[in-house]
Amino acid sequence: MTSREMMHRSESAVSIELQTPDMTLNIGPQHPSTHGVLRLVAKVDGERIREVEPVIGYMHRGYEKLAEVRTYAQITALVNRIDWVSGFASEVPFILGVEKLMGVEAPERAQWIRLILSELARISSHLVFISSYPLELGATTPLMHSLREREYILELIEEVTGGRFHPNFNRVGGVKSAYGGGSTTKKQSMDLPAGFFKRTSEAMDRMDKICDDIDTLVTGNELIKMRTVGVGIIPPDKALEFGLSGPNLRASGVAYDLRKSDSYLTYDQVEFDVVSRPGGDCYDRYLVRLHEVRESVKIIRQAIDMIPSGPLQAKVPRVLKAPKGHVYSRAENPKGEFGYYIVSEGGKMPYRLKIRSTSFSNLTILPWILKGQLIPDLVAIMGSLDFVLGDVDR
Repeated sequence: MTSREMMHRSESAVSIELQTPDMTLNIGPQHPSTHGVLRLVAKVDGERIREVEPVIGYMHRGYEKLAEVRTYAQITALVNRIDWVSGFASEVPFILGVEKLMGVEAPERAQWIRLILSELARISSHLVFISSYPLELGATTPLMHSLREREYILELIEEVTGGRFHPNFNRVGGVKSAYGGGSTTKKQSMDLPAGFFKRTSEAMDRMDKICDDIDTLVTGNELIKMRTVGVGIIPPDKALEFGLSGPNLRASGVAYDLRKSDSYLTYDQVEFDVVSRPGGDCYDRYLVRLHEVRESVKIIRQAIDMIPSGPLQAKVPRVLKAPKGHVYSRAENPKGEFGYYIVSEGGKMPYRLKIRSTSFSNLTILPWILKGQLIPDLVAIMGSLDFVLGDVDR
């Protein structure tokens, strides 16, 4: 054997030794980077992710079946727990669907109150994202700033509804009143607390200030931009293919917002911009949510000036029964389209209920978007999608 042949054989042996099979990496279900009890089974080659399989269902609570054995009036106490970060917003599409089935329309003042509280819930949800997302990328200061200001929003929700996270405030035909709002009631319904609009205006000033602070701390931060710009890009066609909605869809350049397209509640009477970005990366998903806080502030200020006086509850039967039929009702929740498909057989409770939860639909793109990414970018990409596991495992 010549020296050249011996050298070639030794090089082949070395290359065979260095070839390693893909490693299976379990991330979760109990891990700080997973945003709850989500498990990812990732096959990795060194630092590169080859494929990912999300494993869900660890906290499955069966909301759809629970709702089918409860009356329409009782279900609002369930649905605001699906996405607990924006509980009030989860009540609205369900109530709108039941009202559509029954042919009931809430009074105008009640609709404005629903709008104000929905936008407060949107601000609250986005502030959770704005505080936690930089923390996942190594920035600790924005956490305290954002959560401090979020307390003012939660206090406003609590003084109206009695609950910070689980309001249970919507009623078929309007919103919660002191005496139930039945057709035989002649007493005055409970209205908003005294001074609520003044305190809300002051809170909106604080929201403008915190957005300016976050712009200073995060938006132009070089390290944040290095971790997010050009990372986790979702093209518009893929966003639509996987059923993304809300800020994740709008960050991919698709300016679609149910508040504009469906004009539910009184959104057609206020002026606001649909925030969208063209890049579709983690940075754009962050920016869309930050600017949506500013737009929600704009909506709430208009609502305070435009809300009329009047009743909070329409006349409805004391025992609620929806006629036979079916309806799909949806709303633009903070994380995207949240919908309920309600099937009624004419009783006091739905025959079938199907929930189109936002986080579950947005999470379906994970196997596609994480393929080929670096392991350190996994947390940045997952965090930018802003999901809640209670919504996923409903």
